[in-house]
Amino acid sequence: MSQKLQKLHGNKNYLLSWRFIKNRLMTIFAFVTLGIMLCILVSILTNLIINGFSGLSFFTLFHMTAPQGLPGGLLNPILGSIIQVGLATLIAVPLGILGGVFLAECPNKKLSASIRFIADMMMSVPSILIGLFVYIILVMTMGYSAFAGACALAILALPVIARTTEEALNMVPVAIHEAGFALGAPKWKVVFLVCLPAARGGVITGILLAISRIAGETAPLLFTSLGNSDWSWNIFKPMASLPLVIYQYADSADDIWINLAWTAALLITIFVLCLNLIARIYVDRRRKKDQSL
Repeated sequence: MSQKLQKLHGNKNYLLSWRFIKNRLMTIFAFVTLGIMLCILVSILTNLIINGFSGLSFFTLFHMTAPQGLPGGLLNPILGSIIQVGLATLIAVPLGILGGVFLAECPNKKLSASIRFIADMMMSVPSILIGLFVYIILVMTMGYSAFAGACALAILALPVIARTTEEALNMVPVAIHEAGFALGAPKWKVVFLVCLPAARGGVITGILLAISRIAGETAPLLFTSLGNSDWSWNIFKPMASLPLVIYQYADSADDIWINLAWTAALLITIFVLCLNLIARIYVDRRRKKDQSL
């Protein structure tokens, strides 16, 4: 009997030591993987800052692009990106919020599941396919334009906003719904005047993340807005943008254009970083405020 107990005790010690070794190995593997990822990210950001910051100046920000060989800036691509991303946001935000509300409140589970599947599939579709779709629908009928580019970007942002809005609404406590119904309010007022304001933290975060995604998209704009080396406010005409400038200038033999491409990439990175910081700060403040209540 004592030999069996010693054998079981020895097997137990062996299993514990083997589990300890596996735990240490996996911990080391996780830290090594994290270190590799951080090194890659830091090297990319360092290279971007070194090459892009040298071209960041007042002249670059407030002068238009120039022909190859001549000094030029990025004013028209910057404003073109702001116009197209802003227009895409105006299109995608209302539709995305309404879609998220429908997914969260739809009583037909099969219909909502089908729409949810389509939205998830759209988030994984390559952006160039969206550009080709808008090219067939709009560009072939009305020509290249900033409006077509904004529509392509809006289609990319739409499923992100819809799904984040749905998740944010699903996190609203059921008691808030019941309180609204108990006061005699109709369902649409409960959803839009009670539940949606309660979920605004998640909704705004989803909107900012969607803007961050579409801000650097290049492929859809190649088939839609095309680009423009001149100044243009007309959204129904071709318009320049920072992603298109990066695409056109990066392969150039002109050092001025290459430096401008690095600077444009740095500007987009700064813009996306600022949006992500705003989203995180807003969510943290909302969480602290909710906890204090």
